[in-house]
Amino acid sequence: MDLSNIRHLLTQQTTDFLAKREHQLLIDGQWRPAASGKTFATVNPATEEVITQIAAAGPEDVDLAVKAARKAFDGGAWPAMKPAERQRLLLKLADLVEAHAQTLAEIESVDNGKSAGIARAVDMALTVDFFRYMAGWATKIEGSTTAVSVPFAPQAQFATYTLREAVGVVAAIVPWNFPLLVAAWKLGPALAAGCTVVLKPAEQTPLTALYLGELIGQAGFPPGVVNILTGDGLEAGAPLTKHPLVDKISFTGSTEVGKIIGHASVDNMTRFTLELGGKSPVIVLDDCDPATAAAGAANAIFFNHGQVCCAGSRLYVQKKMFDNVVSEIGKIASGMTLGHGFDAAAQMGPLVSQEQMDRVCGYIDIGRSQGAEVVAGGGRHSGKGYFVQPTVLANVDHNKRVVQEEIFGPVLTAMPYDSIDEVAAWANDTPYGLGASIWSNNLSKVHRLVPKIKAGTVWVNCHSALDPAMPFGGYKQSGIGRDMGRASLDAYLETKSVFIAI
Repeated sequence: MDLSNIRHLLTQQTTDFLAKREHQLLIDGQWRPAASGKTFATVNPATEEVITQIAAAGPEDVDLAVKAARKAFDGGAWPAMKPAERQRLLLKLADLVEAHAQTLAEIESVDNGKSAGIARAVDMALTVDFFRYMAGWATKIEGSTTAVSVPFAPQAQFATYTLREAVGVVAAIVPWNFPLLVAAWKLGPALAAGCTVVLKPAEQTPLTALYLGELIGQAGFPPGVVNILTGDGLEAGAPLTKHPLVDKISFTGSTEVGKIIGHASVDNMTRFTLELGGKSPVIVLDDCDPATAAAGAANAIFFNHGQVCCAGSRLYVQKKMFDNVVSEIGKIASGMTLGHGFDAAAQMGPLVSQEQMDRVCGYIDIGRSQGAEVVAGGGRHSGKGYFVQPTVLANVDHNKRVVQEEIFGPVLTAMPYDSIDEVAAWANDTPYGLGASIWSNNLSKVHRLVPKIKAGTVWVNCHSALDPAMPFGGYKQSGIGRDMGRASLDAYLETKSVFIAI
């Protein structure tokens, strides 16, 4: 890849890492090529240039990685390790990510297209905080004692307690929109609980996971505890989710793929958590300042180029304010500067791939053909790179595809409403339930509306705010289970009941 235009902006570590001729798989503590010898290219979405070649894992590599994780869990140093030692390793990993945060942000920008500055301020900061948060839980996993009656043995006495034990080998499959951050969401609780992991990054954005693999080695994790497989869903992802030695699957991605993984998990009775798609509503009540509402709604949809599972892609504004708010959002969208992730003036970057750009532009065309008013944007941005204009579609019928289906790009649909009950019904009228935001200064109305919204997270006067201590996940077809928070740890633990006759 030609880095000449931005080389002076990169750390030496970034330049050296990207210059590798081929990036390999991490299996049992060793970097190795794919068994087939196959590789694939990863592409800079801002320039459409090939960055480097990546080892393409296949079923044989999957089997080796899962068996390495199995060996590390069943008979290696990992199960014998004290909780305090697991905590120390996670804290060491957090320190290393923090020390390499600029390099990781630059790699993420080149591979994903997002702003390097935002990747540093958001993705890397949250990754470090989350590893530290989960490190604390390693020493706080506890069972309980219970006074039991055992009615069919009234004269017997028992001492009873529960143990919380690591579920085993985890297959962690992460998406391309927040590659490193979501990897941390899965690695953190799995490792704190004492599990071993086979991590599969998305084939579009494998690089930060591979760099993280180097940091995991530096931190001193035993071989086989974390294995990293790069490759596509067919050759690497599917064999991983179907492998009989995998005890738990943690997947973040589309609802369609999540359903396939869910079916495969049931066949083997593999535990699973799924964080899936979204079509999150942004609800503006009639007391909100129009400019504040417009700025909040614009950030809710255009952050990370709209490639956010909980992006605020459906805007509902009280009818008397609708024209003012939508006009203001249109101005914001039309005034946004598009550019690569190292352009300080750029407010939005490219979508991750040609495929994603074509998908988003296809939805814009569908919206236009079904009568939507194009307030701003409306298509691909000219020139090299997978850039799509920030787009606002107004006055869309609620049952149309652009309102009902996840687009996963910088496309906002805007609709007016009359009453609180009406907007609550519309907000819930999709298959999804990941997030929602309410914009208002009337706390009485807010508190009445929040229980009506069927979503895993409801934000008030903000959108997409995240913290390691707060669970994140969805209702309905937005998923099963939770990432982050104390709730995420439960998915990596089994509960064992113990009866001792005394």
